[in-house]
Amino acid sequence: MSTRLTRKLTYDASAEAVAAMLDDVAFREEVLARQKVTHGSASVDGDLVTIEQVRPSHGLPGFAQKIVGDEIRIVQKETWTSPTSCDVEISIPGKPGEATGTIRLVESGGTTTEEVDLDLSVRVPLVGGKIEGLVAGLFSDALDIEQQVGREWLARG
Repeated sequence: MSTRLTRKLTYDASAEAVAAMLDDVAFREEVLARQKVTHGSASVDGDLVTIEQVRPSHGLPGFAQKIVGDEIRIVQKETWTSPTSCDVEISIPGKPGEATGTIRLVESGGTTTEEVDLDLSVRVPLVGGKIEGLVAGLFSDALDIEQQVGREWLARG
């Protein structure tokens, strides 16, 4: 069982400008700061972008907190296979959850849409589906913040 999360983030910029933004450590770190993670870091090594973050688990229902503990460590790896597409792997080390999928940048008429398509899975009997829904909500909220920071970033450019 898995939960699918699809989102479209739009930017008034070329695909080249959005790709350059997504490849910038300073942008990724600004997004982490705005997401109010406890600890976060970003690195870019060629076509591999790695984002590590630790988030507090407060606010999650009790059954989910029992599984994840006080904090959730998330590692996101994006392997860019072209200037406009990448494979995404998200892991929660030591916990029974993960996400895989793709990001594509599609430009049309000076606007670029970042298409995020993820399959989330949490392998916990009975409550895995509920936790997947919670994780999908957290990721969706994080993408909203990324889009806001991205629009501001590109406007400064």
